[in-house]
Amino acid sequence: MNLHRSRLFCVALLFALLARLPGAAEETFAPRATGLAGMLGDRIALFLPTDLPLDRLPPSLCLLDRPKPGEAPPAAWRVTPAFSFSDARTRATIPVPDGTSLYGTGEVTGPLLRNGRSITLWNTDNFNYRDDEGRRLYQSHPWVLAVRTDGTAFGVIADTTWATKIALDGRIEFTSRGPSFPVIVIERESPQAVLRGLAELTGRMPLPPRWALGYQQCRWSYQPDARVREIADGFRARKIPCDVIWMDIDYMDGYRVFTFSPREFPDPKALNAYLHARGFKSVWMIDPGVKAEPDYRVYDSGTAADVWVHDAFGGDYHGAVWPGECVFPDFTRPETRAWWAGLYRDFMAQGVDGVWNDMNEPAVFNVPGKTMPPHNWHRGGGGLPAGPHARYHNVYGLLMVQATRVGVAAANPDRRPFVLTRSNFLGGQRYAATWTGDNASTWEDLKLSIPMTLNLGLSGQPFNGPDLGGFAGEATGELWAHWVAVGAFFPFCRGHSDKGAPAKEPWAFGPEVEAAARTALERRYRLLPYYYTLFRESSLDGLPVMRPVFFADPRDPALRAEDHAFLIGDDLLVIPKWTEQPHLPKGLWRTVALVGENAGTDKFQPDLKVRGGAIVPLGRVVQSTVEESLDPLTLLVVLDEQGRASGRLYEDDGDGYAYRDGGYLLTTYAAVRQGDEVVVTIAQAEGKRPRPARRLVIQVLTESGTSEAEGIDGRPVTVRMMR
Repeated sequence: MNLHRSRLFCVALLFALLARLPGAAEETFAPRATGLAGMLGDRIALFLPTDLPLDRLPPSLCLLDRPKPGEAPPAAWRVTPAFSFSDARTRATIPVPDGTSLYGTGEVTGPLLRNGRSITLWNTDNFNYRDDEGRRLYQSHPWVLAVRTDGTAFGVIADTTWATKIALDGRIEFTSRGPSFPVIVIERESPQAVLRGLAELTGRMPLPPRWALGYQQCRWSYQPDARVREIADGFRARKIPCDVIWMDIDYMDGYRVFTFSPREFPDPKALNAYLHARGFKSVWMIDPGVKAEPDYRVYDSGTAADVWVHDAFGGDYHGAVWPGECVFPDFTRPETRAWWAGLYRDFMAQGVDGVWNDMNEPAVFNVPGKTMPPHNWHRGGGGLPAGPHARYHNVYGLLMVQATRVGVAAANPDRRPFVLTRSNFLGGQRYAATWTGDNASTWEDLKLSIPMTLNLGLSGQPFNGPDLGGFAGEATGELWAHWVAVGAFFPFCRGHSDKGAPAKEPWAFGPEVEAAARTALERRYRLLPYYYTLFRESSLDGLPVMRPVFFADPRDPALRAEDHAFLIGDDLLVIPKWTEQPHLPKGLWRTVALVGENAGTDKFQPDLKVRGGAIVPLGRVVQSTVEESLDPLTLLVVLDEQGRASGRLYEDDGDGYAYRDGGYLLTTYAAVRQGDEVVVTIAQAEGKRPRPARRLVIQVLTESGTSEAEGIDGRPVTVRMMR
C-alpha cells in the first residue's frame, strides 16, 4: 500500500470511526468561510468553502462539465450557502424564506412536499422500503428544488458523492461524511426554469426507443422459455396491449451474468425471434456481482484484465450475491468500463433488446450494511482519483450503467439503447431509466408511488415509475385494477411481482380486472403520440413527463402539496378514482373519454381532463408500437376562453438516429373558432421527414358535447360546432 493510498485509507477509516462515536449526532459545527463564489451560466452560481480552492476541485460525476466560474454573483443574489464543519462531517446550510415549498431529493418515500423531512443519501437495497422508514433507498440525488410564495424558484446541488443527510426543517441542510464540497445554486423565475437549469448542468435523458413507452410485463421469474411464450401469447389472445416481456435472474446459468440456462433457456435467440414476430421486445437482467469461479469466462477475463474492486489490503474483494461468492467490477477504472461494455456484444447478438441492471448499489448478502465495506478500494483513472468505497458507493450504479449503455450502443449501433437501473445518482438520467425498487402490494405503496415518481422527475429523471401492482406480497384484484388504471399514465409503465407472490398478469384476477387493465392500457396506447412528443421535449429541456399539479400555477398555494392528482405534460390532468378532495388547477379543464369509457361511472379508471387551449394528439388502439397507430391521427381540441388552442406532435422512425440529421416531423397544430366553426390548420412544421398521407380526425370538446370532422393531414379541417 503506497503512502498516498495509505493516507486516503486512513482518512476514510477516520470518517467511519468518528461517525460512530457516542454523541456524534450532537457534534459541534464550526463556521467555514466561503472562499470563492462565481457564476457558471444564466443565473447559476458556484460556491466553495475556503479549504476547497478551485484548482483542487474533485471531478464531478453529476455535472456534464468541470465548473468554470466567472464573475461574482450580483449584489442582489438571494441564495448563498453557509459552510461549516465538525470533526466528522462537513455541512452546507441554505436559508429558506418563509412559505417556500421544497421538493426533489430524488427517490424517497413520503409526501410530494419535502418540508420538515430528512433523508439519507446512501444507496441501499431496501426491500419493501423497510429500513430507515424509506428515507434511504436505492438512489442518491443531492438536490433540492425550492418554490417561493410568488412562484419564483431556486435549486441547490451539493456536489458530493459521500454519504450525506439532507434536512429540510426551515432550511436546506446538506451534511456529508466526506470532505468539503461545492454547492451550486440555480435561481430562476419558475420551477420549470430551474429544472431546465438542472438539465443544463447534469444533462438530459436521451430520446428512448418508442417501444420503451409501451406497457411492459415482468416477473421474478418467467421460466422456462415456454412460460415466456405463454405470457406473450396471453396478451395477444386477450387483446391487451403490451410491448415488452422481461427476463429476471432465473434465465441465467446458475445466476452467472452473461450466460443462459442450457436447460430452461437453451436458445435465447429463437425465443427473442418468437417475441419479435409477435410485436414484443425483450429486456434481460444483468447484475454487477460476477461469480468467482475459475473457467467461467466472465470471471476469467475480468481477472486477467485486473478489473475487480479491491479490499483494504489490495486483494480482490469477495461478497455473496445470487451466484454465491462474487467479485465486483471496479467501474471507476476506464479499463474496467471498456471491458464491461465489451461483454454486451455477444449478449445482445442473441436478439436482446434492452438491459436491466439490478442489485447495483451494490447489494451484498449477509452483511449488516447490505453492501461492500466503506474501506474497500477503487483505483480510479481517466480523471477519477483512487479512493475508498465510501467515496464511490453512491455512484457505483451510475458508473455501471454508463458502461452498460456504451456496450449496448456499440453492439447495436443503429438502435437506441434502453437500459433500466435500480441504483443511480444525480445526473444518471444520461444513461438509464429507473424504477422505484422493491415496493409492496399495498394501498399505501400505490399512493406513495405518485409523489415518489413526481419527485424523481423533479430531480432530473423523467423516465421512471413504480412496479405496478406492487412487487412483494399478494395484491387483491381491486388493488391491482386501481394500480394499473393509474399506472398506465406513469412514464415507465411495467407490471412486476416477486417470486413468491401469486400471479399478477392482467388476467390473473378474473374478467372484471382484466377488462379494467385492457381499458387502462388502451388509454395509454391512444396517448402514446402525446407521450412520445413529451419524451422528445424532455430529451431537449429536461422537464419531467409526469408533473405535479402546481406546475399549472406555481403561485397557487393550494396546489403545492397535492400528492395524488398529477399532470402529464402541461395539457393532461389525471385524477385517481380513490383520491378524496384533490386540489386541482383552476381554469378550464374538460373531461375526455379515449376508448369509450365513462370515468364518472367506472370504478377504476381515473378521470382525465384536457386543459383549455390545448390540442392533444391521439393514435388508434394497437397491440404494440410495432403497429402503425397514426392512421387516422386524431386531434383532441379544447378551446380556451378566446376560442383558440394549439398542440404539437413529434414523429420519427421510433428507433435509430435519423432524427439527429433532421429525419423527424414536428408539427404544431392550431385551432381557431370562427362563429359556429372551428378551423384546424398547421401553424408550423419542422424536420425532413415526409408528412404521411393519412386521415385526420378532429374532435372539439365543449361543455355541451363533442363536435367532430374528418379531413386530410396537411390541409385545413373545419368542424361545425354543435348547438
